[in-house]
Amino acid sequence: MTGDYMTGFGGHFETEAVDGALPKGRNSPQRPAFGLYAEQLSGTAFTAPRHENRRSWLYRMRPTADHPPFRRYEGAPMFAPGTVKEAVPPNRLRWDPPEHLPGGTDFVDGLVTMMASRPPHDLNGVAIHLYRATRSMERRVFANSDGELLIIPQSGTLRIFSEMGRLQVAPGWIALIPRGVRFKVEVDGDSRGYVAENHGAMFRLPELGPIGSNGLANARDFEVPVAAFEDVDGDNELVQKYMGSTWTTALDHSPLDVVAWHGNLAPCRYELARFNTIGSISFDHPDPSIFTVLTSPSETLGRPNADFVIFPPRWMVGEDTFRPPWFHRNVMSEAMGLIHGEYDAKADGFAPGGLSLHNLMSGHGPDVDSWKKASGAELKPVKIEGTMAFMVESCWPYVPTRFALDHAQQDYDQAWRDFPKAKLP
Repeated sequence: MTGDYMTGFGGHFETEAVDGALPKGRNSPQRPAFGLYAEQLSGTAFTAPRHENRRSWLYRMRPTADHPPFRRYEGAPMFAPGTVKEAVPPNRLRWDPPEHLPGGTDFVDGLVTMMASRPPHDLNGVAIHLYRATRSMERRVFANSDGELLIIPQSGTLRIFSEMGRLQVAPGWIALIPRGVRFKVEVDGDSRGYVAENHGAMFRLPELGPIGSNGLANARDFEVPVAAFEDVDGDNELVQKYMGSTWTTALDHSPLDVVAWHGNLAPCRYELARFNTIGSISFDHPDPSIFTVLTSPSETLGRPNADFVIFPPRWMVGEDTFRPPWFHRNVMSEAMGLIHGEYDAKADGFAPGGLSLHNLMSGHGPDVDSWKKASGAELKPVKIEGTMAFMVESCWPYVPTRFALDHAQQDYDQAWRDFPKAKLP
């Protein structure tokens, strides 16, 4: 445990905000202490294999079943509007840091959907959203029934108060909120960032294979909150995303009233600077899979539903090789964002807060200026510093929303113009 957090990923945790609230010996006794209600939150099917089964027992002041019917929510018109219905061209797309995100909104109303690879009821695929929050969520919480949320701040610190405790998440950190967990977000000033919504198998640490037992993201560096709760009566609102639409219902209390919990399903945070980067020390350029922080597998082995990949500060020490990412066509589809600094394969046009999309089999790679610089560089050890880019890669092609298509850069293809023709002998 580190202060207000417990460490580990996917392990079993026990925490109580009031001494004696957590049952000992039995998971769900007939009469929980203090009149609390025992409720199980299952992130996987009951019969999932033991090593994949994720669930937690929550001991709360009121059951979550206590609410009136949901009705359609109209407060976030740019969140989950659906993707375009017309034929989508195989063009590469890129977006500047958006100037058109809503202002004067909290985290929920400031969400803007950019693309999605599958509808959520397929229980597969991933959606990419941007957010802008300029005020805190007050007496309202959010829950996503369609998938877990990977929150990636780009500017401004988020204070996330979930059913299972509090997470403070600054730029350079990520937060992972399991499907269905209720939470609210508090901010100071203008906060922006990205959200990857995973509809498929839950994110987990990737297997290390030939790397061995150490490297990439370590389970010990993920932090899970200790129990904390609100004992607040009065009007509260629950906004829920379900089947691709948003819904709302009224509560007469705060639902963040879990006094104790135990299990292996919980929100967590992770500092990207703790990622142990693995790179080539001889020649050639390793595949970007060596930068995978979290993976969501699909039913096809080795073809992930979603990979969360980062490009952090690192040493480049390979000999006789092209240092930036090479020219590439890929069966996977790549949505990429930039938290801070510069991305080494793009000279300009890709700014922090921006986004790019290279769908399956779209040719991409460094622009002309980056290619010229890398081709003529002296091959000595170089450290890439002051940058943090990320990619949410999926085996499914992404389909943009109308907002995304209307606000894409019009000249992105110009990045690959004017490459000189090879001169044969």
